[in-house]
Amino acid sequence: MTPRIEDYALIGDLQTAALVGRNGSVDWLCLPRFDSGACFAALLGDEDNGHWRIAPKGAETCTRRGYAGESLILETFWETRTGTVKVIDFMPQRDQEPDVMRIVEGVSGTVEMSSVIRLRFDFGSVVPWMRRSQGHRVAVAGPDSAWLRSEPPVKTWGQQFSTCSSFTVSAGEKVAFVLTWHPSHSPRPELVDPYQALENTLSDWTEWSARCKYRGPYREAVIRSLITLKALTFGPTGGIVAAPTTSLPEEIGGVRNWDYRFCWLRDSTLTLGALISAGYLEEAGAWRDWLLRAVAGDPADLQIMYGLAGERRLPEAELPWLRGYENSSPVRIGNAAVRQRQLDVYGEVIDSLRLAREAGLDDKPHAWSLQLSLLGFLESTWREPDEGLWEIRGQRRHFVHSKVMAWVAADRAVRTLENNPLLAGDADRWRAMRDAVHREVCEKGYDPERNTFTQSYGSRNLDAATLLIARTGFLPPDDPRVIGTVDAVRAELGRDCLVRRYSTDGASIDGLPGSEGAFLACSFWLADALRLTGRCEEARDLFERLLALRNDVGLLAEEYDTVGRRQLGNFPQAFSHIGLVGTAMALAGEDTLEPDAAG
Repeated sequence: MTPRIEDYALIGDLQTAALVGRNGSVDWLCLPRFDSGACFAALLGDEDNGHWRIAPKGAETCTRRGYAGESLILETFWETRTGTVKVIDFMPQRDQEPDVMRIVEGVSGTVEMSSVIRLRFDFGSVVPWMRRSQGHRVAVAGPDSAWLRSEPPVKTWGQQFSTCSSFTVSAGEKVAFVLTWHPSHSPRPELVDPYQALENTLSDWTEWSARCKYRGPYREAVIRSLITLKALTFGPTGGIVAAPTTSLPEEIGGVRNWDYRFCWLRDSTLTLGALISAGYLEEAGAWRDWLLRAVAGDPADLQIMYGLAGERRLPEAELPWLRGYENSSPVRIGNAAVRQRQLDVYGEVIDSLRLAREAGLDDKPHAWSLQLSLLGFLESTWREPDEGLWEIRGQRRHFVHSKVMAWVAADRAVRTLENNPLLAGDADRWRAMRDAVHREVCEKGYDPERNTFTQSYGSRNLDAATLLIARTGFLPPDDPRVIGTVDAVRAELGRDCLVRRYSTDGASIDGLPGSEGAFLACSFWLADALRLTGRCEEARDLFERLLALRNDVGLLAEEYDTVGRRQLGNFPQAFSHIGLVGTAMALAGEDTLEPDAAG
C-alpha cells in the first residue's frame, strides 16, 4: 500500500534531503544535491526504483515518531511483541561527502531487525554493481558510488539486486548503519563516527533553533517551519529550494506534476520577511546574496526561478520508467516554466532588496543600481501580458497580481529614495509609473458589479493572489474593494474553509486537464487578509485549522485535498511553511519577539 504524502518525515544536511516513511523506508533521496538524480526513487515508482527500509521483522508501520527536540533528527519507535526499539535517522552537515546515518537502539526486550537497501541511481533507472571492500558494501555505476557499513558489523548478504541485513538488538544495544555517497573516481571517503556525528548534529540544530527570537503561543509550529526552511537551504550558496521533491501530484492520478527542486524568485520577499522577523539575519543575508547573484545581468533575461547556485538552464524532461506517485504521471525533472515571463518577479526582487536594506543587512554596492535597471525594464513592459504568478501554461493575460507587483516595484523605489536621498534615481519618474499602474488596475482589474478584483483584465475569474493587495499596500485594508475581494475569494474559491489558487472548473485557463487541491499558502494569505480587515477571531480560527493539517512531525505539502483528507503536491513545501511563520507572527504581534528582532 502506497504511503500517503503526509506519512513521510524529512531529514537533510543543508545540501540535499531524504524522505523517511512511517514504515521505516527511505523512499526519496537525491545525491549529492537537491537537484541531482535520485538514488532512492520508490516515492515515484516502487521498491525496485530504490529504497532503504529498516524495521522490526514482520512490522508494517511504526508506533510513534518525532524529532529530537528542536532538530532535524528523526526518532521512530517500534513496539513489538518481544520488545521496543528506536531508529534514529539523520544526515550530519557534511565536511565533504553526504552521509545518511540510521542508528538502531534497543529500548526494552529483544527485537529482531531487518534492513533492505536497494540503490538505484539516476532516478531509479540504473542498477549499480555491488562488491565488498574493506568491510563495506560498495555500489558503483558511472559517476556514482555509495559505501554502506554497519557498526558493529552485522550479517549482510545480496538478494534480488538488494543488500539485506539481519540482526537483533536488546535494551541498551545499538547498531549504526552509514551510507556515504562519493564520486566513483575518487578514493574511499573518510570514515565518520556515527555516534559522534549524532551528538554534533543534535548540538548544531539545538544551537541554531535557540537563535529564534519568536516567543509567542505558536512557537512549536514556527520553529518547526523555520527548521524546515533551513533544511531546504542549499548551504554553499544560500539558495532555498521550493521543495526537495519532484512530481508529487496536485491531484491523485492527474498530470499536474512539477519539479520543485529549484529556487523561485516569487518566494523571496516572504522568505526574507520570515527569516528577518525570526532573527535569522545570517540566513536572510545569504538568501539576499543568492538573489543578487542569480538576477545579475540583462533585466530582460530575468527568470522566475534558478538553480541552486543560480543556474539558468533547467530543461524539462519526462521519466517514463517511473509510474508516478499513485500512478500520477508523467514524472518530470527540470521545469519548462523557467522560460515564462512573469512580471511580478520584478516587484518581488525590488521589494526583497528594500526589505533587506531596512532590516540592516550590509548593503551591497551594486544592489541599488541593479534595482534601477530592473525597474527601468519594467517601466517599458508592465503593460504587457504575462503568464502570471501561477505559471499558467495557457495564453498570456493581463494578470492583476502581476500589475499590483509592478506597482510594488515603483512604490518601493520611491520609498527607498525618500529614505535615502543620497541615492541616485528619479523619484518623480517612479511616482508617475506607480500612479499609472494603480489607475489602470483599479479601472481594468476591478469588477464593480461584484465588488472584487479579478484574476485578469476583463475576466470574471478570481485569483487568491488578490488577497495580497492590502498586504502590499496597494490599497488600505479598510477599503471596500479590499473587503469585497476577500469575501469574494473566500466564497468562490473556498473549499471547506481553505482556498484554491484559482478555479479549474469548466474551461481551464491554465491549459491543463484536471483539478488540484486547496493551496495552503493561499489559505494562510486568507488568514492574513481576515486579520488585516479586522476579523481577527476568524483569522485565528482559520490559522489553527491550518495548523491541524500538519502531519505528525509538523510538515506541510503544497496543497490539501479537502475531500480525500490528505496532503497533495511536493513535500515539504517552503511556501506553505513561510506562510505559517508569517501568519503566526502577525497574529501574535511584535510583543512576542525579543527586542533586537522587532526592529
